[in-house]
Order: sequence, then C-alpha cells, then structure tokens
Amino acid sequence: MANLYYREGLPAPAFAAGATIEIDGDEAHHAVRVSRLRVGERILVGNGAGVLAEGDVTVVEKQRFAVQIDRVREHARPATRLTLVQALAKGDRDERAVEQATEFGVDGISPWGAERSVSRWTGVEKAERGTAKWQRIAREAAKQSLRAWLPEVTDQLGIDDLAAAAAREDTAVLVLHPRGETALSAWAAGAQGLPLAEIRVVIGPEGGFSDAELDTLEAAGATILVLGETVLRTSSAGPAALAVLNVALGRW
Repeated sequence: MANLYYREGLPAPAFAAGATIEIDGDEAHHAVRVSRLRVGERILVGNGAGVLAEGDVTVVEKQRFAVQIDRVREHARPATRLTLVQALAKGDRDERAVEQATEFGVDGISPWGAERSVSRWTGVEKAERGTAKWQRIAREAAKQSLRAWLPEVTDQLGIDDLAAAAAREDTAVLVLHPRGETALSAWAAGAQGLPLAEIRVVIGPEGGFSDAELDTLEAAGATILVLGETVLRTSSAGPAALAVLNVALGRW
C-alpha cells in the first residue's frame, strides 16, 4: 500500500470500521486524475490529526472518490514536540528543508527572517503566500511518508519570538552554529527525561547567524550547539539535527 489521502477536519469517530469516507476537491482530483485511483484499490485515508484508516475504494468519479474503512489506527502526539525553525534561504533550499524535515517526522515548522537571509517575505501578502507554499510542501511530504499527523507550519517568526521561546522553562531552543562547543548528540543524551514540551531547532541562512542574533538568543536562554566537525547547508542541517533527536527521544 503506497497511497495516503487526507480528509482534514473529519473527527476521529467518523473513521470507524465499516464507515464510508468520501473525499472530493483537490485531493480527489489528484487521486483520480494523477494517481489513477481505481475501484477496489486498497489505500489509507487520514485526518492529519492522528487517525490513519485503511480500506478499499468503492467509488471513483471525476471529482470524488469513496473508501470503505475496515481498519483504524489512532496515533498519539509525541510527548515532546519537535519544531524546525528554518531561516528563509534563496532558491529552494528552505523548501527542501521543509520537505525533508516533514519526512523525518517534525511536528512543527516555523519560517524566520534572519539578518542574513537573502530571501525576504516582506509585506503581509508575500508572507501569506510563503507560508501557504510551505504548508503545501509539508502536506505532500506527509502524504508520501504516510504520516498520521500533519506538521503545523506557523507564520513567520522574528528574533524576538525566538528569544521569547528560549526564555520558557518547558522549551529548549537549540541553535546550530560552529560557535557551539557541545555536540547536539551529547546534549540530547543528557536531555533525556527532562520535562520538555518542545524542542526548537533553529537553522540560519546561507550566510549564517549574525553575532547579534547569537548573543540575543544565548542571553535569552538558547543553547548553541554543533552537529559535528563539518558545516552543513541550510537545507540539510535541520533534517540532520532531527535525525539525531529522533534517536535520542526514542522516536526512531
């Protein structure tokens, strides 16, 4: 079974065994016209909020299809939320980070405009378009990964938002930068069992963090760490960090 389709907003009880779930709109159009969905095909459907149901397709029309459910699984949220705070980057490097982070199981994604970001989401309209595009990328990556939970993509953050998060006792803000003296893997090993509601991994743009940004975040309570001896691109540093944290938290 290789295909998952979402019906967001549908409550968990609607996915009971024996129920029929109908999907229309863009999701159905993609399934019917692009994926060539057929009656009798066995697929997964979910609500993006923890439910994955399995069943056979019973109806296929131009803009609609239906599946009869015979197996349902509910997945609880992880105890500690993993969030990628990804600096805006030129080209599609930040978008690649969003895609891979979703595949690696990230729970939340926040864009942020760093001082050295070449790409800028200036103005409300451009910021809304940027956020919507990241949401689409995350949604498609979640479908490919057969994820029960869709990651939340927030509005763009600023340095003050990150500093405020770093000051919270139940949140660990981890800044990946060569200035750090401790490896992320060592921090993660020592953090096991801490009552953390959220771990935020902050990734800088191609030109890195400014000294002022690092000083602000460190003063607010953030921890500056390194992944290893080499420096990764902005598109790969976040997913690599998530892999380390997934192992440390027992999610992998």
